[in-house]
Amino acid sequence: MFKEFKEFALKGNLIDMAVAFVMGAAFTKLSTAFIEDLIMPLIGRVSGGIDYSNRFVALSSSVTATSLVDAKKQGAVLAYGNFITIGINFIIVAFVMFLVVKGINNAKRLTAKIAEEKLPETSTEEKLLTEIRDLLKNR
Repeated sequence: MFKEFKEFALKGNLIDMAVAFVMGAAFTKLSTAFIEDLIMPLIGRVSGGIDYSNRFVALSSSVTATSLVDAKKQGAVLAYGNFITIGINFIIVAFVMFLVVKGINNAKRLTAKIAEEKLPETSTEEKLLTEIRDLLKNR
């Protein structure tokens, strides 16, 4: 049983998935920092200095705080600013992933094209021998 588990755990697909998971987690941190530290301050500046991370609607009359962290401690709030930030983050991540997949597909297409160009043209003799072989096989 241990041998089977070892074979399963060391298969290429499982290791590839583990690497992809770790890279995805690192990319998530990077994209979150990019959005929160670079993009959202620019959007806030363009929109008149609004800090979207602290935008919320109080759902309870007991909420009197002006910051989201304090407001959540006082009662229920609808944190729409956080949703906007996460939505922008998602759009950027989706766009980057689109570019990565598009780049990989272009590289595959280019590799296939180069491989086709490298294949030598079959000579007339080879074509005739292939036809003779196929005729003999069909007899």
